[in-house]
Amino acid sequence: MLSVKTPDEVLAVIVEEFAPRLEKELVSLNAALGRVLCEEIRAGEFVPGFDRSTVDGFAVRAADTFGCSDAVPAILTLDGEIRMGTPADTPLRAECCMAVPTGGAVPPGADAVVMLEYTERYGDGTIGISKPAPPGANLIFKGDDVSPGKVVLPAGRRLTVQDIGALAAMGIAEVPVCRRPVVGILSTGDELVPVEQQPAQGQVRDVNSAMLRALMEQAGAQVKSYGIIRDQEDLLDQALKTARKDCDVILLSGGSSVGTKDATCRVIEAQGKVLFHGIAMKPGKPTIFGKVDGKPVIGLPGHPVAAFFVAHLFVLPLLARLSGQIIRRFSVPAVLTETVGANHGRAQYTGVFLTERDGTLYARPIHGKSGLITALAGSDGYFCIPRDCEGVPAGETVSVTLYSVD
Repeated sequence: MLSVKTPDEVLAVIVEEFAPRLEKELVSLNAALGRVLCEEIRAGEFVPGFDRSTVDGFAVRAADTFGCSDAVPAILTLDGEIRMGTPADTPLRAECCMAVPTGGAVPPGADAVVMLEYTERYGDGTIGISKPAPPGANLIFKGDDVSPGKVVLPAGRRLTVQDIGALAAMGIAEVPVCRRPVVGILSTGDELVPVEQQPAQGQVRDVNSAMLRALMEQAGAQVKSYGIIRDQEDLLDQALKTARKDCDVILLSGGSSVGTKDATCRVIEAQGKVLFHGIAMKPGKPTIFGKVDGKPVIGLPGHPVAAFFVAHLFVLPLLARLSGQIIRRFSVPAVLTETVGANHGRAQYTGVFLTERDGTLYARPIHGKSGLITALAGSDGYFCIPRDCEGVPAGETVSVTLYSVD
């Protein structure tokens, strides 16, 4: 008999039992994408470091353009040209202007830039301005982006493409990140054969190893595969002893249900302790969470869909916890196209395909058993039916959690 925990209780156990433990390392900016910051990033300088124009045009004193128009242009003396990549050290005098390119520095005294389209060269060293420029027009001022001391990126953030751009702008060539977690994957079962092998009667391909590897690598982990372990307790015991030396997290796929050959609980208990056996969810009820040498060991169901949902719902938050990552899930409201029943007394997770029609998002539920992984292929997310609910009727709006995790 399993003594189950609710999904919320499982997440609480992860926080209580496992503290951030992955060490800091410095990586080059080119290798930082997708890594988790282990400390906050503060700006050490002004970005940009000078006032700069956002258009091709003429730097001016805004007051010199007030009241001008096509009929009565402001006439300013051209007092030079600022070239790209050169400083603008000479102050701008009253009733004068300087030519400036997009991105070019703006001279002291100038507080606006007039776009080229609203100017005319008269050929006598003067420029006609036909549109007033308010203070700050077409300008980015020094420090508009960041100033020294400002927190730009918090600790625990998984770095995105735009974050890399911000780090480059601040001149940060080496980034302090958490070491990538190492996840060991062991598949158990006499019925399993490698993916490339044709199964005989009674055999199935080892789907979970490939699926879990992809999910863990997508989450930023390094993966060590220990292959297929036959249903012999001594073999599983030895495989776990090997994996616990090399890995931060161990995933045992299969062998989590209650049966004569299911030795996962006994092996974990012999080397550490079982935190709980069973989650009040469908699919995924027979999941095991254990702890060996302070490291999490998770016994996942052998059925691929169940293993996928358990790994997505709990192993990803576990990896985030070990690195101190701020994990975010994204949900969208969608109208359910079919009624989905649920009377199991467990939280039920149902995958969906999302489509949009006339500005409304619709969720088509996936009907299938936990062993039918191909039913999930191409799906976009899932919704949860609470354990005390008997189902959701067609036409009701549900909150669909997208598979993407940040």
